[in-house]
Amino acid sequence: MKAMILAAGKGERMRPLTEHTPKPLLRAGGHCLIEYHIQALRRAGIREIVINVSWLGEQIQQYLGNGERYAVRLIYSVEKPEPFETAGGIIAALPLLGNAPFLLVNGDIWTDYPFEQLRIPAEKSAHIVLVANPPHHPHGDFFLEGGAVRTTGSPRFTYSGIGVYDPRLFAGLAAGIRPLAPILCTAMERHEISGELYSGRWWDVGTPQRLHELDELLQSQPGGM
Repeated sequence: MKAMILAAGKGERMRPLTEHTPKPLLRAGGHCLIEYHIQALRRAGIREIVINVSWLGEQIQQYLGNGERYAVRLIYSVEKPEPFETAGGIIAALPLLGNAPFLLVNGDIWTDYPFEQLRIPAEKSAHIVLVANPPHHPHGDFFLEGGAVRTTGSPRFTYSGIGVYDPRLFAGLAAGIRPLAPILCTAMERHEISGELYSGRWWDVGTPQRLHELDELLQSQPGGM
C-alpha cells in the first residue's frame, strides 16, 4: 500500500509561525511534525509516500529530499498557485498513487495510531478513523454505528484525518480546488464509508498553543519517534 501525507496548506491559524516555515516542518519534541508520520508509515511497512506541497513547498522538498534517510521513497505532488484543498490535492496526486487503495493522513496532526492495522473492507470506498471530540471541536463530524459512518446520529465523533481511500471514490471528479467533506458525505449516503473509533493519543496541531502543548508532551516522553 502507498500513503499520502497532506502537507500543502498555508497554516493560517498557525501564523506567525507559518509565515516563513511550512506547518509540516514545525517542530515538536525535537522533530518536524511530518517526520513522525514518515517514520510511523515506514514502521507500518509502507515504503512509498506521496506528499502534496504548495505553500513554501520547496522547503519541504529540500528538507526531506527523496526519503533515503528515512528508508522510504518520497514523491511530491506540487499544487500551484494555490493549495487545492484535500480532495483536490488527492485528485491531482492520483497518477502517483495508482489504482489500489492508499492510506491518507493529514500533515497537521500527531498520533500514535498503528497504521499497520488500517484496512478497508472490499466493498467500501473508504475506511476512516474517528476520535473523541477535542475541546475546540465539541460537536464532532460524523456518527459511527456498527462500523458504518453516517452524517446524522448521536453521539458524533471527530474525523482524525486518517483513513484508507479507494481511488474509485474520486473517479470522474475534475481537478482543482475541492474539499473532501462533501464527497465523503455523498458516499456515506450510499453506505460506502466504514470507520472505527480510536481511543489512543491524537493531537490536532492547529494553533501555536496546541503545538506548544504537544512539544511539552513529547519532550516529557523521550524516544517518541
